Amino acid sequence: MVRMGPDVPLLNEYKQEFFWKRFPQTVLGGPRFKLGYCAPPYVYVNQAVLFLTPWLFGGVCTLLCQLQLLQEVHAAVLSGMLMFGAAAGVQALALYAAHRSGTVERLGAPNILVDEEEVEFTHCVSPETVRFIAPGKRFGLNVVLHTVLAGLLCGFGTWYVFLGRLAALYSSIGVSLVVFVLSWVTLCIAEYSLIVNTATETATFQAQDTYEITPLTRPLYIFIFIAVDFADRFSGFAPELHLASQVLHVLFLFLPLLWALGILPPLDALLLWGMEQALVFGFGGSPMSSNLRLLLMFGVSAGVAVCNYFIPSTLGVVLFSISAGFLLSLDLSQVGTLCRGPRAAFGDRGFRRGGSPPPPPSSFGWNLGCRELLLYLSLLLMAMAEAGLLHHFLGSAQSRNLVTEPQALVSYLLLILFCLCWALREIQGAYVCGGVFLNPLYPKGMSSVQTFKQRNRGLYSAAAIRRVLIYLVSPFAMVAFLSMDKSLQLLHRASLSVGFTRAFRVVWQSSEDALLQMVVVVLVRLAAGNKVLPGWDNLGTGVQLLLVGLVIDRLTQFLAKLKFTLTVLVTSWTEKKQRRQSAGTLLALNASLCPLLLAVVALSALLSAPLLPLFTLPIFLVGFPRPQRSWPGPVGTACPCTDSIFYQQMSGSLASALRTAFARGSLGSLAPGSHFLGRFQDRMVWIMILERGYGYCTVNIKGLELQETSCHTVEARRVDEVFEAAFERPERLGFTQGFNLHWGNALTPCAALAVRVYSDARNVLSGIIDSHDNLRKLQDDFLKVLVWLLLRYCVQKHKGFLWSSDDGPGVGGRKSQSSQLAHTTCNQPPEAVVVESNVSSLRFRQDSSSLTSLGDWSDEDDLFGPQQARRTVALVTAEAQPGHTALQTGASLPGSVEMDSLFENMALSALQPLQPLGLGIGMPAVDRGRNTEVFRESPSSVPHLNFSCPQSEVFNLPTGWRTAPLLPSRLLQLRPLFPEDWFRFTLGRFGPAVQGETSEDMTKALKEDEALKELHAQVALSCLVSLGAESAFTSPSYVYRLYCGDVPWTEGLEWLSSSKELYQLSLQAFRFSFKLLFDQASLGPMESLDELFSTLEEYERDWYIGLVTEKGWHDSVLQEKPFLFSLGHDLAMGTYTGRVLSLQEQLVQVGRLNGEGVRGQWANLSWELLYATNDDEERYSIQAHPFMLRNLTVQAADPPLGYPIYSSAPLHFPCL
Repeated sequence: MVRMGPDVPLLNEYKQEFFWKRFPQTVLGGPRFKLGYCAPPYVYVNQAVLFLTPWLFGGVCTLLCQLQLLQEVHAAVLSGMLMFGAAAGVQALALYAAHRSGTVERLGAPNILVDEEEVEFTHCVSPETVRFIAPGKRFGLNVVLHTVLAGLLCGFGTWYVFLGRLAALYSSIGVSLVVFVLSWVTLCIAEYSLIVNTATETATFQAQDTYEITPLTRPLYIFIFIAVDFADRFSGFAPELHLASQVLHVLFLFLPLLWALGILPPLDALLLWGMEQALVFGFGGSPMSSNLRLLLMFGVSAGVAVCNYFIPSTLGVVLFSISAGFLLSLDLSQVGTLCRGPRAAFGDRGFRRGGSPPPPPSSFGWNLGCRELLLYLSLLLMAMAEAGLLHHFLGSAQSRNLVTEPQALVSYLLLILFCLCWALREIQGAYVCGGVFLNPLYPKGMSSVQTFKQRNRGLYSAAAIRRVLIYLVSPFAMVAFLSMDKSLQLLHRASLSVGFTRAFRVVWQSSEDALLQMVVVVLVRLAAGNKVLPGWDNLGTGVQLLLVGLVIDRLTQFLAKLKFTLTVLVTSWTEKKQRRQSAGTLLALNASLCPLLLAVVALSALLSAPLLPLFTLPIFLVGFPRPQRSWPGPVGTACPCTDSIFYQQMSGSLASALRTAFARGSLGSLAPGSHFLGRFQDRMVWIMILERGYGYCTVNIKGLELQETSCHTVEARRVDEVFEAAFERPERLGFTQGFNLHWGNALTPCAALAVRVYSDARNVLSGIIDSHDNLRKLQDDFLKVLVWLLLRYCVQKHKGFLWSSDDGPGVGGRKSQSSQLAHTTCNQPPEAVVVESNVSSLRFRQDSSSLTSLGDWSDEDDLFGPQQARRTVALVTAEAQPGHTALQTGASLPGSVEMDSLFENMALSALQPLQPLGLGIGMPAVDRGRNTEVFRESPSSVPHLNFSCPQSEVFNLPTGWRTAPLLPSRLLQLRPLFPEDWFRFTLGRFGPAVQGETSEDMTKALKEDEALKELHAQVALSCLVSLGAESAFTSPSYVYRLYCGDVPWTEGLEWLSSSKELYQLSLQAFRFSFKLLFDQASLGPMESLDELFSTLEEYERDWYIGLVTEKGWHDSVLQEKPFLFSLGHDLAMGTYTGRVLSLQEQLVQVGRLNGEGVRGQWANLSWELLYATNDDEERYSIQAHPFMLRNLTVQAADPPLGYPIYSSAPLHFPCL
């Protein structure tokens, strides 16, 4: 975000013009009377004629009926047939125009995000004119279906608005005429949208209308109105139906307004919303995490209700309802996965792709083992036995009052249970009483995870008691209450059958909600006393609970929407950066129209629809009803980047922490559709509850971007302030200091969760990497580390841990010793590593005729300042191919442009081999006949080494590693640099690892083997020269380039790069040595060789030392390597930085968001992007808002409207 503040335009000029062309088209159902260019008059005349054609047919038939020339039925049939013929003619013209135009491109799905192009018209029936007015259908089936529906709609619509019918309803000719005229406007709009041209709807759920469902939306609602009128006509005199028909005839006139405002949902959203509402409030289920699960669960639940209606015995109904309700409240879809263990339960969602380890096998619920099966079976049998016995012996022995013995005892028990559970849940969070007051029992000033856990022990004990009451005691108490109810004797009524099916299901599906609903029913009965409430008592307990649950849900939504409304209204004036010029006017309008505003809020709550603040201004509309998930696509879509791995890593551990928090009640009442926000360092985690059942919960975890924009930073700072006020406050004194000062914020802190995450620390290396003393020390450390790695390589080779060039890149990919022993049968050890490198010279260049003439030349000089590390494409592609050892390459001209960082974020295995572009043009001639073996011996000519110790053969190195093209005199000059003492010490430590039995004499013989020492000295010094470090490292830029694998040209680079294993070891040694330099500069020098050896072992075991852009970094994060280190270069500041990631258990602060505020902002986002096409990155509705958290909310929306960098698939985990 570059521009912030209230002056940001809502719509730019182009989008404003586009909107005012699109909106009239939406209102009228498709006619385009407002164009952005001049069009001939016949274009508008043709559209007007097509628009009024249904009215013409219907009016003529109505007139014939009024003149008694035709009966009503015959007039309606004639009108329908005429409209069918007209629709067929329009479709035929559209097909003819498509063929005449000669276009070869297939008609695709219309893109609602683009404006129409300018059309050149020739005459009134030209193909261009026809295609502009009636674009036609993409599918032949839709041509037939829509044509038939057009005829049916016109015929039934004519019957629906006959003047005789209207006069019978309203007993007034004047009113009937008004209704008749305006009703035909509605019918004409629907017909035009169905058969001629479909307008873009403001109520848009899908980004693309692939199957042409949108044209059916408006006719569907008209058919619903007609169906009610037919029911009234043919069902005899039913006062309720007659009143409904009168009301709907009036509401029929306002359908165009409802369509234009986007209150009525499209077909797909209507179907999903209707099934979800019926499943939750009709059958006692939960919203589902996917559309398929919703469809299946709805079908099964409806089947249970139907079975209950036909079961003759009430005892059979009770037993069947309890068993079905209990089984359906479990997550049966995860049975097969849970049987395979927790890793399979998470699958690709976390554990298999990396992430935190699964919980221990002893954790209850992660495995569907004997304990879980025994518990579930015991609960089911006990509940059925309790219900059967109570219903058989006490079910019919109830008094008229329904609150006397024995059900009264259970009623009082329910009251006590509710009070205890509510109190124990309230004290688990940071705030009490709806987030108004601070919880004095919650730990304050959390300095560490251990301290927090110790201070929280008392709350953990209370949570354990609550868990027993909620999951074990309450369900049995509620089952007893329902089993003894007298209204069970009247089950063979549809309403009571549905009511008790829901009641026995919700006891398990959502025990807390069911307990609250039963307490309300009990309180109503206690308040009534001995009085009889005919309207209420006749409903039966099942229907009473259904109505109470519906009222509680709608009331909760109303209060949340009202709080969101007040937040938008107040902050539009109090926040200076949100105060637009129209703020005062909008506030005055809302104040003067306060009853209308409350009606809008109440209507949105009644429909369970989002309250849509237009452009997030205090202009409130009722959004169309949609499922709780808000988005039509599958859960788990994201816009991944390199930072996504941090959220992927923590998702498993966070799920385990959430499981514990849900069971304890630390996050309050859990309902599907609830949203939570977690914060740790620079990470933002968005958590959404998808579904909830008995002992399980399904969530979606999203990760927001780490590269914070200015808007993101503003809201993140406010989030930190809100959490600090709740969790990091000192001991408070005084009553007034116990209030939540951020109560009006969308975020209410709930709890802190202990999660295994990476802590990110960055340090500027000024004074370390540019110190001459450190650079001189780096050469000595490099040789020591290389000697250690060479000896370790020999030990691993002896044990069967063979190196493979196909491994993923990285340094320090070693696992623990137990992991090594468990995988000794593999061809490749878990610790085998390959360093991702960038060689910019000899490996991919044809050599000149003289190598020695270039011996003193290198490209390390800082003539133009530090250079960014380069990634050579040829090397990356070569490393990606298994078994690929060499490439036939041409020359790379000096000063030529290399492909920089082209594949740095891509897995190497996914790359295809590329042929280098250089062809050797213009390079010096190479004498191919010259004998180069003076500088490089062939492996067959290398003399055999004579070791003085038999065990020395274990530490022998490959023959090719001794064939460096370097003069012996040059290596002899560098011989004093070889660390002989360190070599002997390391050999003494590695020696016992390869001997059958520990022998001091054998170890001593190894140390005194001069041939072995000279072998390792030759290889180590050859690597030193090949990396250009024979005269110490001269500059920070050279160090950085070597660390990144961008090795400058040297004499021995071709030899070194030809051996993949030795090349990897050399670069790994350099990275280890730099990390050693970093540690010694920070913590002090190494005091002994033993400490150095232990440090290198720790690097190999617990560290990944490499680059952030490497695949090995990504894999190490997912494998939860304890520590990671990378070297970076800030080009803007001209500084080098060290980045250290350390895995540890940290407290992630979690707060609850106002769910209705989130749904409202997402509804506005959907309208603004899909209808108004306002995709401006600096639009007003995406600017920072510290109270509504507007920018974060937009980020958390599902793509393509939002852009979370990580989104998990639905995570199912136990909550018992």
